Amino acid sequence: MFRIFSTTSVVSVLMLGLASAALAATGEYENMDAMALAHGQAIKTDCSINSQLDGKTYCFGSQSAMSEFMQHPKRNARKAHTAYQSMH
Repeated sequence: MFRIFSTTSVVSVLMLGLASAALAATGEYENMDAMALAHGQAIKTDCSINSQLDGKTYCFGSQSAMSEFMQHPKRNARKAHTAYQSMH
């Protein structure tokens, strides 16, 4: 009985992990924080905080980074793109 419970628990945890991963968005720049990129920094995110602009998903490490980005979204998107291109 214990073995069945353990196997079921492991499978449940794995399924929950996969479901959580599926909920996270996939964004531009390998899920890096778009506002950090606009400032020339490469900070990876899980993209749980994100926003859409011109059909693209931009990821952020915090709500405040997203708010700052959205004050001038097109300008910040250009800066982020330029910074990302120079890193690759």
